[in-house]
Amino acid sequence: MRYWVSLILILVAVYFGGPWISRYVPSEYNPFTPLAITDPPNLITRYKLRQLDNNPHECLAALERAQKEGAIQFSTADDTGGKCPLIDPVRVRGFGEVTLSSSYLASCRLALSSAMFVTQVAKPLASQELGSRLLKIDHLGSYACRNVYNKPDARLSEHATAEALDIAGFELADGRHLTVLKQWQQKGTEARYIHTLFAESCPFFGNSIGPDYNAAHANHFHLGMRWFGFCR
Repeated sequence: MRYWVSLILILVAVYFGGPWISRYVPSEYNPFTPLAITDPPNLITRYKLRQLDNNPHECLAALERAQKEGAIQFSTADDTGGKCPLIDPVRVRGFGEVTLSSSYLASCRLALSSAMFVTQVAKPLASQELGSRLLKIDHLGSYACRNVYNKPDARLSEHATAEALDIAGFELADGRHLTVLKQWQQKGTEARYIHTLFAESCPFFGNSIGPDYNAAHANHFHLGMRWFGFCR
């Protein structure tokens, strides 16, 4: 409730502030300026991301701006039919100099949130905490037409709409390979990097689910777009 009250107050203040507000308020606090890949996650950023769900052209434009800035490599993908149709999906191929174990299908908003997370957290944190450049992200996939935990009586998974990415590990320029499965149970700088990544992923996604949630997530982080503030 406080989230929506705060957001409404900010929107009212900006709306009645007129041109002065629009000119001098930074992008991350101005709901009327286009989303930037460097905008930190806050109430306004979340509002902008939500608005892009209903405006695929603007969402694609935000991705194209991010691609020009070298924050993501992507291409548009064909819509899919069947039980789990995708409308206006994109195929993510990398995040600047950070490569992927394979490309993956994503909703536009998942692609944007992932690029923001890698740009603002995963890359700089690797250099700061581990003294080496983040080279590659290993993942277990995004789009899969299935129910939650593959149970026949469960609701459709976020993966059925390409709104979640499962990240399993990270490779560094100095040759180190970190995995969620191994480092989560350990101590030291590498384990701290993995734990910090998970904790700081929460504001960028609707839900972040990790090894402490249940055994099904022992080897990966599930980063999804549903809900708000679910981080376990």
